[in-house]
Amino acid sequence: MGSIRGSHGAGRLSKQLKLGILLAVAVLISVSTWFYSDRILKAEQVAYAAAHDIPRGNLSDLYPRWLGARELLNNRRNPYSPEITREIQQGYYGRPLDPSRPHDPKDQQGFAYPVYVIFLLAPTVNLPFDEVRVGFRWLLIVLAVVSVWLWLRLLRWKPPCLEIAIYAVLIVGWLPMVQGIRLQQLTLLVAALFGLCTACLASGWLFCAGGLLALATIKPQLAWPLVLWLLLWTVSEWRQRWRFAFGFGLAMLLLFAGAELILPGWLWMFISGLGQYHQYTQNQSVLVWMFGTVIGRIFEAASVVGCAVVVWAARREPAASNGFGWATALVLALAAVVVPMFAPYNQILLAPAILALIRSSTSSAPILPAIRVARMVGGILLAWPSGAALGLCIAYLCQHGLTPEVRHQLWYMPFYSNFMVPVFLYGLALADTWMTRGRGLRDSAAAE
Repeated sequence: MGSIRGSHGAGRLSKQLKLGILLAVAVLISVSTWFYSDRILKAEQVAYAAAHDIPRGNLSDLYPRWLGARELLNNRRNPYSPEITREIQQGYYGRPLDPSRPHDPKDQQGFAYPVYVIFLLAPTVNLPFDEVRVGFRWLLIVLAVVSVWLWLRLLRWKPPCLEIAIYAVLIVGWLPMVQGIRLQQLTLLVAALFGLCTACLASGWLFCAGGLLALATIKPQLAWPLVLWLLLWTVSEWRQRWRFAFGFGLAMLLLFAGAELILPGWLWMFISGLGQYHQYTQNQSVLVWMFGTVIGRIFEAASVVGCAVVVWAARREPAASNGFGWATALVLALAAVVVPMFAPYNQILLAPAILALIRSSTSSAPILPAIRVARMVGGILLAWPSGAALGLCIAYLCQHGLTPEVRHQLWYMPFYSNFMVPVFLYGLALADTWMTRGRGLRDSAAAE
């Protein structure tokens, strides 16, 4: 008996030691990614801007929304107006953009958000923007850490505390997250609202979940896949789930009505501004960027259909089930693939699917050899940015290892897998969710 207890104790100690080593590795990876972003990527951007006379101001994606909210609430000025856009450019770029300068950015940085975003920003409009920027950066870091717990709750997964710490450290140092924090992108806030919404659903707080999802529509192009999925899930068991639809509908009504009171006719201004935004940014989905307009659109439609088939089978699953969590993670991965935005920070929507794939890979369920190989390739693609950033940091710290000339040639290495990651991981998540659903049906049949 004593030897058995001793072996169990040694096993637990060995597992704790392994997790401790992995945590140290995770810290190294995250620190190197931040170091790469601050010392290598930023230096290259500054040098390129200086060489081509490209303006650089605060470069905060929060700033256009904050300035528009301040001017609307304090001075009753239309945030969609050309005058506000020029004032935004003065702060964001350091000067208004000049169409006669060939290297000036194409992104006009207009107020291309629903006007009800000001309700989230209202507490900050009377503060200096430098203070707002610092506070928002720390808020995004905290939300990144909390989101790990939210996604694990969605997936009904309770790994050891050290393992959760590893995931939290890795997500803070994940290149898409680092870029989003540096740019102060509201996409990170929207992703956190998604996580809060799904965690509330898993806890049975349906009305609250609906309100949180309504707030997340400040970026409607990211929210629509999740909105459609959760509304389908709601109507599939209306008597038990109507409170979610009621919370969502009431919150949207209040947001639209409040926005209309503050700025009458805002909806048409927003639609017009959004159309102009897509014209001058030429935003495309990852699939269209990779395969061209025609084939990319076909792949987009196929991705939506594949996702719809899988989640349709899970529409009656309770929110506290594994099936619901996997289906929701798949829908968020779909958003990263089909929405007309290919910036790396949008890949944070892949986080729940990545955690689901990690959980699946550590299970004892049998899988096809082809799936095992595909998971290995997906892991390599996902790990590539961190490995490349670490290599560049080592070269930077070596004497004469990363001169400006060498940096100019190699700085883009961590982004080599940028377009392949969302497509490949979505495919893995689709296959894994389908197989998980199949295993669940077989288990249910066996139990009967």
